[in-house]
Amino acid sequence: MQNYLTDVWELSFTYAAGMLNIWNGISMILPLFFLFLVDALIGNFTMLVVSSISYTLGIGLVAMSTPPVLANWTGTCKQYEPQCIGHAQKVLFYTGMSLLAVGISGYNVSLTPFLKEQDENYSPDADVDDNRDSDSYDSDENEDEDLDDVDYFQVVLIPVIAAIALPYIKSWSLAFGIPAISSAIATSVFLTGSFKYRKAERIRRWELLSGTQIGTTEFAVRTIPMWMTFIVCGIVTSTGNTYFIEQANRMDRKLGSWNPPIELLLLLSGYSREGVAFVAEKYPKKLESFISIPTIIADAMIFSVLCCITAAKVETRRINVITRHGLLDKPNEEIPMKVGWLYPQFALLSIMDVGIEMAVASLTKKFECPGSVRKYIVCFAKGVCGVGFMCGVLSVYAVGEVSEIGGKTNWFQFTLNRSRLDRYYWVLAGLTSLTLVLFVHVAWCYKCIYRQGMIDPASNDE
Repeated sequence: MQNYLTDVWELSFTYAAGMLNIWNGISMILPLFFLFLVDALIGNFTMLVVSSISYTLGIGLVAMSTPPVLANWTGTCKQYEPQCIGHAQKVLFYTGMSLLAVGISGYNVSLTPFLKEQDENYSPDADVDDNRDSDSYDSDENEDEDLDDVDYFQVVLIPVIAAIALPYIKSWSLAFGIPAISSAIATSVFLTGSFKYRKAERIRRWELLSGTQIGTTEFAVRTIPMWMTFIVCGIVTSTGNTYFIEQANRMDRKLGSWNPPIELLLLLSGYSREGVAFVAEKYPKKLESFISIPTIIADAMIFSVLCCITAAKVETRRINVITRHGLLDKPNEEIPMKVGWLYPQFALLSIMDVGIEMAVASLTKKFECPGSVRKYIVCFAKGVCGVGFMCGVLSVYAVGEVSEIGGKTNWFQFTLNRSRLDRYYWVLAGLTSLTLVLFVHVAWCYKCIYRQGMIDPASNDE
């Protein structure tokens, strides 16, 4: 999508990244509202139906927004050029992206609970039972053993095949149209089992909580200001989804005689993140025995600082290579610098993201929050990171305006080669460092509150 907006719409890389970061942020905030809607009114199956249809319509409208599809109807040209993007194409595109956000959000809220409902031993009370982990389905050690060859093919090989094949399709209409057709088929197959699926009865049931439960739930609510420090971490993560990819787009990706598409590198980056999460989840009890929740969060922020510093240094090197080879005004030329230079910052970003997720999971487990509260806290934490994605757009604008003070050149130009993204990374490194100091202060305040007896001693002191 970043390439589509910069190559076809000919938007600046910062404008395209801003659009995608706002979209990503909304997709991370919506699940908090959808979770309440599922619990109170419609249930997981209905949400999955709505999200599947919404996603299919969304990607379909995006495919229709490409210039050749409606050229005869709108009277515009058929080339993939900005002058061929008329009002109708823009309306279809923005509507499609909105529906995609709804589809992805509903999927994230209801897929795992719906799969749990298909278990014959599943009980709806498990979601509100304090002695059961609401994320037990995800953390079940035997889950991988239940996956057969077909499951592995679906979750691993199909995305890899798609990442390799789709970039070689030169028609953007087909590049978006093929996923639209695939989504329509998948939705149709899903709906064929409507009468066979087990649908758990909804429970928004009022229960009396014990004193300890009230204390731990109250403490979890009190930690909301602490989670607000994650907004900056969301800003850093947003750079990985946009600017890191923009850097890699014109770098040397050759592996021998093969030039793998950027989509494959992005997919492998996601798999590496899952690998870090898998290793971290293998020994949770051992880690929790000597690493507290504040320590996990602080470590994640330290990795965030290291990620920004590494990214700044690598981008400085990339700019030097561009300058030496006279490529400042040739944004479409390949840069003679291996894409492997970006791997460390991707790795550090993955560790930071996994650390935040571990902290959220550990928080809800250690304070023994009721299941009905626990899942909202998890969604809230992700929503805070989503706010960070949208704040990333504001930070780019603010930094660009400040960089112009005194008649100087704005750090963000139309093309990446003419921009000074390395300086922006240094700003993020400083901002994340200040946030780390703020977090340590907030965490210390909570520790002092506990020591003064303002929190139920039965709850965990972390």
